[in-house]
Amino acid sequence: MRTLLFTVVLVVSPLCSMAQDVDDWNVDGITGATRQAPQTGKKNEAFSHFHIGGYGEAVMSRNFYSQSFNRYKKPENYADDKSHGRFDLPHVCLNIGYDFGKGWSMGSEIEFEHGGNGTAVEIEAEEAGEYEAEVEKGGEVNIEQFWINKEFWNGKFNIKAGEIIVPVGYSNAYHEPNQFFTVYRPEGEATIMPNTWHQVGLSLWGRLKDWRYETQLLSGLNSESFTAENFVHYGATSPYEFKVANNYAGVVRIDNYSVKGLRVGLSGYYGYTFRNTLRTPGSKYDDVTGALGIVALDFSLNRWNWIVRGNVDYAHFSDADEISAYNQANWTHHKYQDGNPHHYSNIGSNALAYAIEAGYNAFSQIPKIRQKNEKLFVFGRFEYYDTMASGTYESMYKYTKKYRCAFGVNYTPVKQITIKGEYSYRFFEKPGNNGLASDSPLYKQPYNNEPSINLGITYCGNFL
Repeated sequence: MRTLLFTVVLVVSPLCSMAQDVDDWNVDGITGATRQAPQTGKKNEAFSHFHIGGYGEAVMSRNFYSQSFNRYKKPENYADDKSHGRFDLPHVCLNIGYDFGKGWSMGSEIEFEHGGNGTAVEIEAEEAGEYEAEVEKGGEVNIEQFWINKEFWNGKFNIKAGEIIVPVGYSNAYHEPNQFFTVYRPEGEATIMPNTWHQVGLSLWGRLKDWRYETQLLSGLNSESFTAENFVHYGATSPYEFKVANNYAGVVRIDNYSVKGLRVGLSGYYGYTFRNTLRTPGSKYDDVTGALGIVALDFSLNRWNWIVRGNVDYAHFSDADEISAYNQANWTHHKYQDGNPHHYSNIGSNALAYAIEAGYNAFSQIPKIRQKNEKLFVFGRFEYYDTMASGTYESMYKYTKKYRCAFGVNYTPVKQITIKGEYSYRFFEKPGNNGLASDSPLYKQPYNNEPSINLGITYCGNFL
């Protein structure tokens, strides 16, 4: 009985800081702060303070390109590989929130990614195709959010502390499946930055008329987990039961809602990333900080039966060469050590991503269907991203410069359910000779383009 009760508490108690379906039950689409109008009666009043919700995605994909880890190193060997299919549960989240009164509230979210428990076996392209058990986060479950919020002056000013979303870029601030058209989350931002980015920290945020602001204090990222192919994506996770916080970082985000149906957001991040680990570098690295700066501009327009979204993200990483050399030395020393959680990869000094997507509700022109509030968005998306936009090792990683087009539909029979289908085409820019000798393997090296078909069904809403 004790085990049963503990299991119920474990599953139900973290159920809800997704509270981010703004239309359903929340004041703020980024933070998940929740409020509802009070109801009469003691029982109804109690339930009016309690919120359960969630979101999830089930996906089927067919990729018409090689799945070999080595397909970018020797692309000519994999041009005729057969297609392969996948079934996936990218994200399944259960959420719970409670309004304690007097401006105090809490929110939490438990997330299961890819149907797993935080660990997975991967074939590492950057480590000669070795099988490696990746530790996404210490522990057996992923608590994506757990925070306490104190509201002042009717939401004009709030203090939040705990595990919070880091709202840098569009995809971190708005990551529920009804906030993007593609079957998977936007690829560029999800590659170059942590996604969904969440850390323990302190947030000051609020809303003043048509402006929303937020500033955060967090622990810095860990440069030992940065990679050539994913830039700083893995830097927010920790294989330990705690997050090392030798360095600190700051975040600022501002959103404007002055124009009807339009939101424009500007966000930024800055912090040191070197030495944010249990390992102590030698004295020759005394002047190395690994300062990371990110600036992101994004917008969304929902008007005239159109939804248009776009983003531009730029990141600069100082001391990239020194930290790459440090990581490579550590890789050589620890490559045969079991359980090593770090990548020890070369890293670029800059990363870049930009994207635009637009969808039109075709059902808006059919009165009978429009009255039923069903929607069918026909959309297109284009994005570009490069995790090695510049740096000493840029010529070695030309395949990190990627373009992607996607076309498809989103059908919403009821507000909480969306069925998605898309055809996507990822392609590469031919590197050219780059000043290399004609016998170099990188001389005019072609890469095989990567088309795919993706189908998905999602839910996102409030249960109670």
